[in-house]
Amino acid sequence: MADPITKVCRELCRKFPHHPARAIARKLVEKTNGAITLDGARSRVRYQFGQCGAKKKNRTGAVAKRQARAPGQGIDLPPTLAEPWTVHDFGVVGVVGVISDLHVPYHSEIAVKAAVELMQDREIAGLLINGDFCDFYAISRFDKDPAKRDFKGELAAIREVLGSLRAAFPEIPIVLKSGNHEERWNAWLWQHAPEISDMPEMGLDRWLHLDKHNITLVEDKRIVMLGQLPVLHGHEKGKGISSPVNQARGAFLRLNHTVLEGHGHRTSGHCEPDMFGREVFCWSTGCLCELHPAYAPINKMNWGFALVDVQEDGEFDVTNLRITAEGKVRQS
Repeated sequence: MADPITKVCRELCRKFPHHPARAIARKLVEKTNGAITLDGARSRVRYQFGQCGAKKKNRTGAVAKRQARAPGQGIDLPPTLAEPWTVHDFGVVGVVGVISDLHVPYHSEIAVKAAVELMQDREIAGLLINGDFCDFYAISRFDKDPAKRDFKGELAAIREVLGSLRAAFPEIPIVLKSGNHEERWNAWLWQHAPEISDMPEMGLDRWLHLDKHNITLVEDKRIVMLGQLPVLHGHEKGKGISSPVNQARGAFLRLNHTVLEGHGHRTSGHCEPDMFGREVFCWSTGCLCELHPAYAPINKMNWGFALVDVQEDGEFDVTNLRITAEGKVRQS
């Protein structure tokens, strides 16, 4: 006849047949008010499952048969659908130009030409287009002027400007990071054509002809690393902290980490030391689009871009640049 502890052990094993032996053993110690040690309880649990040594594993009367588990192995789970979220390493040593927020076809010809000419003079080693290169006005979820709903025209202008940038920098790597405006493409597809939205032919890279210009697309809000410097478009970190304050300070308050971002259309910087005196510096870059759009004709926007000098050891220096109304580039 089984003793009381064995009876409790059998009840637990029947109730939790897929739990790890150690987890059931802890419950057994708890149920018996510590009348048995954890190791003793675990041995009893393994015995009930027919896993207590070669001589006893095939014994009759086992509560249930199950495969032996490796030490520390938990419950059996189906494969996760979660995909790894990794950074994109730009992988360039030298000066990298960082431009953002062109909002083609609402770009500023003055600002784009000024930025391109200075980057050509500096002979940059790489170009990062840090989000919102496209505007995608015609497929946005906001109220739209019917007279301006010309997606084909927008797409043609976007492809033309991409071609011009590749012609200006024919040899260097160019990365286009998706911003919130590029994300309008998938949002439109999911809403209006979900049945074909996952086809490779419907990818943003295909529609922008990025392969034609050997331009790499980075999506899914992934961070781009320029050496040890993380670069965000700016929409990845959420809302509610940057608007009422200096944008770079807003990035610091949200992330507590050195970062460079665009999205806010304003040139700013903020620096604070951590508790060990190590510098944490955040930058936001200006835009290269029109400064008085219909949705916000009065604003605090300015033209600008950045140069990031990446060293072999990953160290970096950031030069945050502004562009005047006359097209002159000034250092912030």
